[in-house]
Amino acid sequence: MGEKKDSFENWGYPNTVWFGNGRIADLPKACKILNVKKPLLVTDKDLAKTNMVLNAIETNKKNSLPTEIFSDLKGNPLGSYVQNGVEKFKNGNHDGIVAFGGGSSLDVGKSILLQASLNRPLWDFTDGGSFWKENSFGKSMAINKISNPDNIKPFIAIPTTAGTGSETSRAAAIINDETKIKKIVFHPKMLPTLTILDPELTSGMPPFLTAATGMDALAHNLEAYCAPGYHPMADGIALEGMWLIKKWLTVAVEQGENLEARGHMLTASSMGATAFQKGLGAIHSLSHPVNSLFNVHHGLSNGIFMPYVLTFNRSTIEEKIIKACEYLEIKKKSFNGFIDWTLNLREKTKIPHKISDTTDISDKDIEKLSPMALADPCTPGNPKKLNLEDFINMYRNSINGKLF
Repeated sequence: MGEKKDSFENWGYPNTVWFGNGRIADLPKACKILNVKKPLLVTDKDLAKTNMVLNAIETNKKNSLPTEIFSDLKGNPLGSYVQNGVEKFKNGNHDGIVAFGGGSSLDVGKSILLQASLNRPLWDFTDGGSFWKENSFGKSMAINKISNPDNIKPFIAIPTTAGTGSETSRAAAIINDETKIKKIVFHPKMLPTLTILDPELTSGMPPFLTAATGMDALAHNLEAYCAPGYHPMADGIALEGMWLIKKWLTVAVEQGENLEARGHMLTASSMGATAFQKGLGAIHSLSHPVNSLFNVHHGLSNGIFMPYVLTFNRSTIEEKIIKACEYLEIKKKSFNGFIDWTLNLREKTKIPHKISDTTDISDKDIEKLSPMALADPCTPGNPKKLNLEDFINMYRNSINGKLF
């Protein structure tokens, strides 16, 4: 990607994004621009011990920006993590959040700010909650002090993985401790105020995590592209995001220190979350219950479920998939050609073919998983209408490895 200076870019869509190798050094500048004087840094327990986090805190300290850490969280985050973070945020009189890490850290950070500003249960802003219709995708938003606060503090997102795209989205995936259901928290003001995309921060990701998060980014771009409705801007972003993944994911997996590959994957991840304002579908509906009940990595489950959902949706999406083949320069420009490319990409990146290869899941679990998938907020966005039997069949096929 050239010299560090030459690779610096500042974007303004959908939020302010600072891109480039070494841009983490600009964190104090970002805080000062946003008038954040006492940030709370939200990250997970493992990252909290790394040099990248400790160095960022030390850099802030040298610039008269005292920064505390909240790291009481891990993957597939729970609502209790958010509540603990709200207490830490309020008790420390913090005036902004720096979320540092993967999607879990960013989602918890966004949720902390939202709940701290609204003083309402987090679940009011999930599907079925009191304020979902006012604030959710494509709905009219009632501008009032309860559902649209003016006092929400600045949020700086610094991803260290390239998958969720949480740094450019208005949503967070949080598991309800009591029901064990993964819910989508949505609010327009959850969009990060400023995002720092620094490829150097992702160069330490192991091959497995690089592959799994890359599949997450692919699922976001692919499902957004296939979602019904008229949104050519999202379609264009999704196509280019898939093209970047096709070209660079295997490079990033095989050459972990390749900053050009890392940079393009970071960008593709952010593009996926930008595009999925159009919608997501059954890949995510199938994943969320498995993530909640079996603690399977979200990107990994998305990668596994992908071809099973594609084949289910074939009658509705075949024309669009053939069009995508042309843009992606897939040799066999057909639906089956796209499936073959997907399977080949999974094989190269060591993503399993069956969900039963990742955890102790069997046919007996389908009875519990399928109603959860049907009720998932991503289900209505699927291009082909779904019923309970459809989810039962897709889960069963993914357990047994039956694609057609």
